[in-house]
Amino acid sequence: MTAPLVVIGTGLAGYNLVKEFRKANSDRPVIMLTSDDGRQYSKPMLSTGFSKQKDAAGLAMNDAGAMAEQLQIEIRTHQTITAINPAEKIISLGDENIAYGDLVLALGAEPFQLPIEGAEHLYHVNDLMDYDRFYQAVEGKKRVLVLGAGLVGCEYAHDLASAGFEVELVAPDSQPLSRLIPAQCGEALIPALEALGVNLHLEKAVTSVSPQGEGYVAQLSDGSEIQADVMLSAVGLKPRVALAQAAALDVNRAIVVDRYLKTSADNIYAIGDCAEVEGLNLLYVLPLMNCARALAKTLAGTPTQVSYPVMPVMVKTPSLPIVTCPPLENSVGEWQIDGQSPHFKALFKDSEGNLLGYALTGDCVAEKMALNKELPAMLA
Repeated sequence: MTAPLVVIGTGLAGYNLVKEFRKANSDRPVIMLTSDDGRQYSKPMLSTGFSKQKDAAGLAMNDAGAMAEQLQIEIRTHQTITAINPAEKIISLGDENIAYGDLVLALGAEPFQLPIEGAEHLYHVNDLMDYDRFYQAVEGKKRVLVLGAGLVGCEYAHDLASAGFEVELVAPDSQPLSRLIPAQCGEALIPALEALGVNLHLEKAVTSVSPQGEGYVAQLSDGSEIQADVMLSAVGLKPRVALAQAAALDVNRAIVVDRYLKTSADNIYAIGDCAEVEGLNLLYVLPLMNCARALAKTLAGTPTQVSYPVMPVMVKTPSLPIVTCPPLENSVGEWQIDGQSPHFKALFKDSEGNLLGYALTGDCVAEKMALNKELPAMLA
């Protein structure tokens, strides 16, 4: 009997991989293991749920049972994997061992934990079960403090404010989205957020959180305080690598894989937020989908390298549309910015005038398709 394909993780990466694999191979046994309840959902929708008045059940598309039936696989929920033995091709779940033919790590990323006093009072939303807990925590409440002005922080602030919450947004950055877009573009988002009722506290950090009455109070680095009913930390994610490190797989920023998504161990692959392909660890949906299609073919017997086309990031802030294709890390060049706030066209070009990245805000997002044709593929 063919040893099963085992996939650890039932997020977007895991489920999309198995869906693609089943298109090419309908017979091989597949076992999916997950630490959560295995419901299928689209992670990007977690930061649009409040404005759409959707609880966790409303965002879920299928439960684990339905997915197991649809894909003709075994799904085991609420599992804790204690070890991987690449030499024996065995996964340990406490006292139980599972043998695999091929193993795929679709472990995702985990929220960065702020090293501050009272951090245990902060909510994080990184999966559907987190969303469920946070949704219940804010029910009947009014004021939410969001820590972080990156992609997720800005999207959550926008979503919560659109749903009628009073939102306080605190971040050490001088502008929103500072890692994705140039300063002028980021500053254009400030009035759009403020018009929704978001109070921004930029160039400040939360230094501690403590209970106060039925809510909490956050101490800021400038000595001021903010009171809120619930506090949400959205300060970034880090790839889950502990399981891979313990199995002596090569790990850098994330689990190191080649363009076939293979790790340093035979028959073990990694995909999604936990994987680093040719030095690229991209925590977005489009890279994940490209990887799922390529790896499914490889696992079905047709070795296929992943390629990354131009993959713009759409920021979910409807009051000011923003799309960006940031230049790759260590790209040499400079931003050229045209327009008037809030409508900016920012192009990142090298010394020879080659386009290496862009950021578009407001009406200028209409130029996305034309610019995509000018950009080189991220991984040809």
